Amino acid sequence: MKKYLYKTFILFIFLIQISTLSFADDFDEETIDVNAEIESSINSKEVPEVNSRSCVVLDRLSKNVLYRKNEKNKVKMASTTKIMTAIIVLENSSLDATVEASKKAAGTGGSRLGLKTGDKITIRDLMYGLMLCSGNDAAVCLAENIGGSIEGFAELMNSKAQELGLSNTHFESPHGLDSDGHYTTAYELALLSDYALKNPTFLNIVGTKNYTVTINGFPKNLSNTNELLGNLNGVYGIKTGFTNGANRCLVTACKRGEMDIICVVLGADTKNFRTRDSIKLIEYSFKTFEYFNIKDFVNQYISDWQKNNPNFFLIEKGYTNQLEIRVDSALENTPIISIKKNLVSTIEANISLQSYLQAPINQNDLLGQLQVSSQGTHIADFDLFSNTTIRKNTITDYMFNFFKFYPNQLESLRNFP
Repeated sequence: MKKYLYKTFILFIFLIQISTLSFADDFDEETIDVNAEIESSINSKEVPEVNSRSCVVLDRLSKNVLYRKNEKNKVKMASTTKIMTAIIVLENSSLDATVEASKKAAGTGGSRLGLKTGDKITIRDLMYGLMLCSGNDAAVCLAENIGGSIEGFAELMNSKAQELGLSNTHFESPHGLDSDGHYTTAYELALLSDYALKNPTFLNIVGTKNYTVTINGFPKNLSNTNELLGNLNGVYGIKTGFTNGANRCLVTACKRGEMDIICVVLGADTKNFRTRDSIKLIEYSFKTFEYFNIKDFVNQYISDWQKNNPNFFLIEKGYTNQLEIRVDSALENTPIISIKKNLVSTIEANISLQSYLQAPINQNDLLGQLQVSSQGTHIADFDLFSNTTIRKNTITDYMFNFFKFYPNQLESLRNFP
C-alpha cells in the first residue's frame, strides 16, 4: 500500500512539472471574436492603450516607428524565434531535400507538426510545419540537418543577428522555448521580420492559411495559428508565439494601399489581449499616418532657396561667388516618410549655412545642414554639400580682372568732380 501511494505521489509530482513546462504555441480553447475587435478599433479615435508589455509598429518603407512601448526592452520571444529559424533554413539549404526526423526532434514538446522518429519529409514541408502550426519538432529537425545540432544552428542564428545589427538579440534554440540567454526586443524583432519578408519564399509561406504536407508519403493538413491572417484587412503574415515566460506574442505584417507596416506585440496576458492589441495598433497606424514625399519637398525647397538667394555667398579669394549646393545622398535612400496626417500641412524647412567662405571650395565639401520639422517637432536632418568646385584666384586671375575692369575704373575717375 505504501509503495502504491509512493508511486502515485511521484506520478502526481511529475504531472505537475509537465503542466508547468514552457511550451511554445500551445493550442488552447480560448475563442476570439476578431470581427468585434476590428469594429471596436475602427470606431476608436484614441491613441491605443495596450495590455502587451512591449510593442512597436514599424513602417517598412521609411523604417519610422509609428507606435512604441518598451520597444527596446530585452524580453523572451517564444515562437517568434522561428522567423530567424526560417531565414537560416532558406539561406542555407535546398527546400526540395528530404530529411529524416531524429529521436530528439520527434521527442520535442510543445506545439508540434507530429513527427515520429525516422519520419521522412522535405525541408519545404518542414518549413510549413515550422511557420503554420509552429512545430517545435520541425524546428529541431531543421536545426539538426542544417546546423548539425541545436547548438550549431544557434551559432548560425546569432551570426545572422550580428550581421543584421541586432545587438540586443540572442538565440539559444530554433523553437523559442524559454531560456535565460534567449531574448530580443520588440524593435529588433520588427527589423528582423522586415528582413525576412523580403525573401519571396518566406513571404509566401507565412501568408499561407492552409497547407498539406507529406510525411512518409502520407498527406497531413495544416492550419496557420495566426488569427489575423485572412480576417483583418491587409494582413499577410507573419508569426504567433507563446511560452509561460514570454506570454502571448504576435508579429503581424499588414499593407493597405502604399503603406506597409509591421506590428509586434510581446508579453500579452492572454491570446485575446494579443489579438486586441494588434488590431488596435494596426488600425491606429493606418488611421493616423500617411506617406509624405520628403525628397520632393526638400529638393523643391533647395531649388527655391537658391533662386531667392543668388548673392548669399561671399567667397574670399574665390574665382566666383556662385556656389551651388546639394543635399546629402541619404535623401535618396529615404524619399518617403510616414507622418501624422494632421501635421503634413505644417511641415517646414530651415537652412543653416555660413555665407562667408574662403576659397578653395571643393565639390562635396560639407557646407551646413537643412532641418525639416513640424510644429517644433524634429522630422529629419540632411547635410548640405558643395555641388561645384570654386578654385582660389591666381595672379593671372587678378591681372585679368584688373585689366577687365580698368577702363571702367578710369572712366569713373575722369568723371569724378
